[in-house]
Amino acid sequence: MFEQFATGARAVVSSALEEAQLRGDRRIGTEHLFLGVLYEPESFAVRSLGVGLEDARTALDALDRSSLAAIGIEVDGIERPRIPASRKRTPLTSGARSVFPRALSEVRKSGNRRIESEHLLLALLDCERPDPAAELMGELGIDRAAVRERIRQR
Repeated sequence: MFEQFATGARAVVSSALEEAQLRGDRRIGTEHLFLGVLYEPESFAVRSLGVGLEDARTALDALDRSSLAAIGIEVDGIERPRIPASRKRTPLTSGARSVFPRALSEVRKSGNRRIESEHLLLALLDCERPDPAAELMGELGIDRAAVRERIRQR
């Protein structure tokens, strides 16, 4: 399937890996893919969302802190260590793996041949809570139906 990824979609996955490492996560999740989409601020996908990478990082950090506080863990002042690069591939969560077939389905609906970052975003917009990307979009106040409509009308 990855051979069908256009340059922009490949960049999203690379950026998602970087985000996972920056956050100290050992697997790439839907939240990392969402952050990966935001790496290209001039792309149509990002302009459709109306949020930036730093805002999303801040919101994801707030969600993490809130979740940990709910179980009695205070993390104020604690920095996450960066996960060193590995020769092995960083695994994807099951949620992140499910994004790719949905993106391929979006490609087929649109009549395109290659998966673009917009198709990945459309697939991420279909995530439902408690999926981390859905939680993050909720935290950011993103109207997923409106974004989906803007992208599909393009």
